[in-house]
Amino acid sequence: MGDYGNAFMKLSTSGGQLQVADYFNTYNTVQESNADEDLGSGGVVVLPDLTDNNGQVHHLAVGAGKDTNIYVVNRDNMGKWNPNNNNQIYQELQGVLPGGVWSKPAYFNNTIYYGDVSDHLKAFSISNAKLSTTPTSQTTTSFEYPGTTPSVSANQNSNAIVWAVENSNTAVLHAYDATNLANELYNSNQAGSRDHFGSGNKFITPIVANGRVFIGTQTGVAVFGLLH
Repeated sequence: MGDYGNAFMKLSTSGGQLQVADYFNTYNTVQESNADEDLGSGGVVVLPDLTDNNGQVHHLAVGAGKDTNIYVVNRDNMGKWNPNNNNQIYQELQGVLPGGVWSKPAYFNNTIYYGDVSDHLKAFSISNAKLSTTPTSQTTTSFEYPGTTPSVSANQNSNAIVWAVENSNTAVLHAYDATNLANELYNSNQAGSRDHFGSGNKFITPIVANGRVFIGTQTGVAVFGLLH
């Protein structure tokens, strides 16, 4: 596996062994690794089947890392390596995450949500089985290092909320309208110190279950729910 440290990988379990079945690596992978701009800082999300305007179904995955780009790969033909450019992959959005990514995106209802470093949480809509080339909405708040890993709660396909934690001192939990991230529904600073839950920490991902939001802290777990 030593040749795939900066790659998207598809693994096979054929014969009871892990083997590389397919991969994508950027054309400038050596330069990116030497400059500490590798893809290893970000996670990959496997998208649900997407149908384009011609009725063709696409099996895709999306990921990003430190180099400011979003990469969308075809899971059936990931593209491997081209020494000249990345034209062999399904889609590349260059420079749309200028702070770089130390997190993973969230997906909901044909939209991808990304929180790069020292930048706004952004939404990229999906149409014709491709991501919009610019954000369709973004937050007014910027999220300092390491950015933010969003999560989404919803009542099936409606009333969706994007949750994100700001790594500040004191840390802040934000809730945004998933259809328009400029519309902030709640943050844990708005009631003074009532909802504070301590100092921030890296790589906090809100978990939503049974009508509550769970936040891992440096010393425990903070739980948010409706006031009664």
